[in-house]
Amino acid sequence: MAKSKQQKELTLADLTGQLEGAKSVVFADFRGLTVKEATEFRNKARKEDVRVLVAKKTLMRLAFSKAGYEGVDPAKLEGALVMITGMSDEVAPAKLAAEFSKEHEALKIVAGVLERKLVDAAAIKALAKLPSKQELLAKLVGSINAPVSGFVNVLAGNLRGLVQVMNAIKDQKASA
Repeated sequence: MAKSKQQKELTLADLTGQLEGAKSVVFADFRGLTVKEATEFRNKARKEDVRVLVAKKTLMRLAFSKAGYEGVDPAKLEGALVMITGMSDEVAPAKLAAEFSKEHEALKIVAGVLERKLVDAAAIKALAKLPSKQELLAKLVGSINAPVSGFVNVLAGNLRGLVQVMNAIKDQKASA
C-alpha cells in the first residue's frame, strides 16, 4: 500500500532528524533477510544505540540534502537499502553491520557516510575493524595509569628491600 503524503513527510522529518544527530551512517542491502533475521538485527541495533530505518531512496536523498550532506545520493546505490545510523559512536553502525553480515550473508554493506561524505563499502568494513569508543577509552586510561602504577611498584620495591635488610640484620643478631 502506498504511503500518503503526510506519512512521507513524517518519514522525511524522522530521517532528517536522525541524520542531523548521526556520527556515521551505513547503507546495507537487506534483500533476502527473513522477518525474524530483520527483527534480530533491529534488536541488536537498539542495544548498541544504533538506529535502523528503511525508506525509499528518494526520501533518503531528500533527507540528506535537508540535513546539509553534500554529494550523498542513496538513489545511485544498488539494492534495497536499510539506513543504519550511529548516534553516539562512529564505529558502532559499521561494526554492527559487519558482524551481522558475517552471520547472515543476505545483509551486504553497500556504502556509508563518514564526516558528511559518501564512502565505499571497503572503508566501512575497515572502520568496523577499529576498536569501539569504549575500548579506546579503556586503553587510554590504562596508558595514563601505567606510569603511576610503575612509580608505586618502584616505591614498594624500596620498602621491600628495606624490610629484607632489616630481617637479615635481625637474623644475624639472633644467631650471634
